[in-house]
Amino acid sequence: MESYPIKFKPILKEKIWGGEKLSQFLNKKSDSKNIGESWEISGVKDDISVVSNGLYKGQTLNNLISNYKSEFLGEKNIEVFGKNFPLLIKFLDAKTNLSVQVHPDDKMASTYHNSFGKTEMWYIMDSDKDAEIVLGLKNNQLDKKVLGDINKSNVSSIFNTEKVRQGDCYFIPAGKIHAIGAGVLAAEIQQTSDITYRVYDWDRKDDNGKQRELHTDLAKKATKTFSTNGKSNYKIRKDKTSNLVDCDFFTTNIFKLKGLHKRDYNKIDSFVIFMCVEGVAEITVNNNTEFIFKGETVLIPANSKDVIFNSQGSKMLEVYIDSKDSKFRKLAS
Repeated sequence: MESYPIKFKPILKEKIWGGEKLSQFLNKKSDSKNIGESWEISGVKDDISVVSNGLYKGQTLNNLISNYKSEFLGEKNIEVFGKNFPLLIKFLDAKTNLSVQVHPDDKMASTYHNSFGKTEMWYIMDSDKDAEIVLGLKNNQLDKKVLGDINKSNVSSIFNTEKVRQGDCYFIPAGKIHAIGAGVLAAEIQQTSDITYRVYDWDRKDDNGKQRELHTDLAKKATKTFSTNGKSNYKIRKDKTSNLVDCDFFTTNIFKLKGLHKRDYNKIDSFVIFMCVEGVAEITVNNNTEFIFKGETVLIPANSKDVIFNSQGSKMLEVYIDSKDSKFRKLAS
């Protein structure tokens, strides 16, 4: 496989809670005023990413996996996932609150949907003053039955909320109730799954005057309690990575660039994804160079060993799957 920094055409999603920050600040081309998500790299059925640059321009993500297998994904990832891309990479803009929701773990998702579960993380790229997120329940001893009777009068007493600011990072394991609040622009890394159980939708109505469906019974089964809020404690170090999340499903690091910087991936049996969350940089792989701007994402195939960066100032999220720790189960095909 010819290795180079591969870009994909963003898949833009209109959402009832979406806004215009993805087009205004991250250069996502759209005339819509309610784009909520930009799916940067997706293997979700009916939303398969298409290469937008270089030798493989026009080919789908699935084509690359089928044609190049372990050269593209890594040997362990092919063994575990076969032809399925294991991660879904997004940018999100919440003009208004997302629904309060929860996602199933692998076991529940396999039982009910023949799918992987949905563990995810958020990196806050920007937030309005006093913007908040929902993270879990205020009282972990709360009877789950209350999830079926939430309204404006009691919602603030049920869910835990936290104020966020640029640079905050949160790990959201499957089973944790959560919601991004109004005014937040975030990068999201998650398992390949689009399964969401809505718990509460702020009593809003769609253009037809109808409230969106809630999934209370499934949400009760999926909801778990956690002892921490999942916030990452890290320090930025110039030209060195700092870990944000290291879980069974993905590893995400952050690093700040200024000048030339070389990264060696000889010991990582995985593709590597870079999400630019600040500034602009040149990325060179196998003498092939691409610029990556804030709000862009590139994928480096698993057969790439050295990646060279050149930047006057930028920050990157680095995402890969650490096969040594992966506990994924292969779903029946």
